Amino acid sequence: MQLGRKTLTAVVTGTLGVTLLAGAAATSWAAPAKTPAPAAAHPGARGVPDPTTATLRQLARHTKLEIGTAIDTAALRNDATYREIAAREFSSVTPENVMKWYATEPQRGQFDFTEAEQLMAFAAANRQKVRGHVLVWHSQLPAWLTEGTWTRAELRSILRQHILTVAGHFRGRIWAWDVVNEAFNDDGTLRDTIWLRTIGPSYIADAFRWAHQADPKAILFYNDYNVEGINAKSNAVYALLRQLKREGVPVEGFGAQGHLATQYGFPRDVLENLRRFGRLGLATAITEADVRIVLPVDNAERWAQAAGYSLMLESCLLERSCISYTVWGFTDRYQWVPGVFPEEGEAAIYDVNYNPKPARDAMARDLALAPHSGRRG
Repeated sequence: MQLGRKTLTAVVTGTLGVTLLAGAAATSWAAPAKTPAPAAAHPGARGVPDPTTATLRQLARHTKLEIGTAIDTAALRNDATYREIAAREFSSVTPENVMKWYATEPQRGQFDFTEAEQLMAFAAANRQKVRGHVLVWHSQLPAWLTEGTWTRAELRSILRQHILTVAGHFRGRIWAWDVVNEAFNDDGTLRDTIWLRTIGPSYIADAFRWAHQADPKAILFYNDYNVEGINAKSNAVYALLRQLKREGVPVEGFGAQGHLATQYGFPRDVLENLRRFGRLGLATAITEADVRIVLPVDNAERWAQAAGYSLMLESCLLERSCISYTVWGFTDRYQWVPGVFPEEGEAAIYDVNYNPKPARDAMARDLALAPHSGRRG
């Protein structure tokens, strides 16, 4: 359904003080009373670029926050405009598909890094960091793996070899890895996967240990969706990561994917949630941000979408542990949403013709107004 005016106002004005009205945006940098935010910068002050002309990566420089995008490697090869914007706007890139298991190990023991290396070369040429995605997931697995019959020892050996080979191949070149992805259901129980059924819950700790062995300098993340705010799922993830840290497992980051939708409203406790993970000594990140809309789209929905992007970005900027903010594809021309949600779409910050939307402009303003930070991204 479409948002009515009353619903839109509640969505827009309820996100960390963001107010987007009449085609304009004003951003409040008010943190909770116990942790006041530093004084905000002003565009042009202390070298902060003008948000109306600067790129996102230029605007993020004074925050030390990496601004990233997922990359469709077919578009990267075939679309010059896509390549130009991806290089210009973002300081980090995440492979949308080409580091997933089906692409890197299509046959048992036979590894293929051809497309992944094309992305690595693009990132190196444009001085971009790379977030590796993903070592352990229940989806996009090759048929030889999902259709096989394995003992616990056999599958554990397969998982170990895959992680050591893939993470080892990119050793020293990946800034951060999504090691384990989407291991929980929304109610906080562990998801029924090939890994849980055959190996048991210990596969999660094992995956982090093996990833650290293969690539000790990479930041190792647990990554999931519907964990942006505080709820049963994020509570379960928090409890697991706290326990893993106590056991000395080398888990180093918590990634909230950030797939939002205007028709459902947005969580109001994103900052509080990121902050509690940061207190565990973890890096945090928004790893796959997009905000989908029920079609057809009107201007009110576009401004609500901008509020969703801004909510997540402001929360990240206000939490010291948050080191990156990644959009899951920057243009509607190449977007996953319509294939999964047929009546929804236009979830990115650029439209199909590469015109920036209010969401991109809101991100630019948020970055320009962000406090200066001494932390490293």
